[in-house]
Amino acid sequence: MSQKDLAHVMRGMEGYFADERLIVGPENFADAGIVRFVEGRALVQTLDFFPPVVDDPWHYGAIAAANALSDVYAMGGTPVSALCIAGFPAGFDAEIVRAILRGGFDKVREAGAAIAGGHTVRSAEIWFGFSVTGEVDPARLVPNDRARAGDLLYLTKPIGMGAVTTGIKKQLTQPAWLDAAHAQLARLNRNASLAMREIGVHAATDVTGFGLLGHAANIARASRVTLVLEAARIPLALGAAELAQQGCFSGGANRSRDFLAEIGWIDPAVEEWRAKLCLDAETSGGLLVAVDPARGEAFRAALRARGEEAWHVGRVDAPGDRAVRLELGAGAIGA
Repeated sequence: MSQKDLAHVMRGMEGYFADERLIVGPENFADAGIVRFVEGRALVQTLDFFPPVVDDPWHYGAIAAANALSDVYAMGGTPVSALCIAGFPAGFDAEIVRAILRGGFDKVREAGAAIAGGHTVRSAEIWFGFSVTGEVDPARLVPNDRARAGDLLYLTKPIGMGAVTTGIKKQLTQPAWLDAAHAQLARLNRNASLAMREIGVHAATDVTGFGLLGHAANIARASRVTLVLEAARIPLALGAAELAQQGCFSGGANRSRDFLAEIGWIDPAVEEWRAKLCLDAETSGGLLVAVDPARGEAFRAALRARGEEAWHVGRVDAPGDRAVRLELGAGAIGA
């Protein structure tokens, strides 16, 4: 469901979330709900599932798990337990089902969380995912509503998975692109979350179904600021540019453009295919993090020390007439 449609459906339901136990509810499109538990600890709760995005069943299961776990990591939390939720057609190959489950279970175990069970239904289409419960110190959680003017924006994975997964369906991907996609999609955001907690950041979100610009807009509106992203700085997944120029996009690109029509601005100098990559839905994307400029390089160093990278992709400005702006930018990727 698009952000625009979701906001319309939820209108008038705010009273259901007026609960003193809720530290973070759904009002700001946060990645997960945060519920008070005991002194100094809160529960992080999330649920995510989707149909296959790759052909290999083990990788599909692992990607679905990484995607669900990401919401906990984006809030600065630690996954504790997970329940799988799955739908399969009647008579579906049991070995394929087993491979999907193993992929998901392997990734949950990698995260250090307990696999507590799950629920399955008969479905015309395949879908798979997890409900994840985590924990966080309320004083150290990373929300999406505390970005400040002057902050720098960092992204911890390249974008373009919508283009690559669409290319897989159209049989347009090269083997190297597919291998890189499998690795990126199944990679946990644990190290990025640990780096956030080590350095201390102002706000974060994971980049998934609403696309980079859609999730940036959520931070901007929740924090009452403007997020400015520079297209020249944004890293692209291997093969994403080539596939985007062949028109490989998910339906998320058009939904995000519709949502951002009144609250976003895209520099006409940005190529259309590149702009659509910034709009398109991502799966198991990286974290978009707002960091005090004095700590930006320390955040990158903390992530590099764990064998990963963070790209400086923009900045936070004082609130303006648009929540999010995509400029061409003059910077270089990685600068």
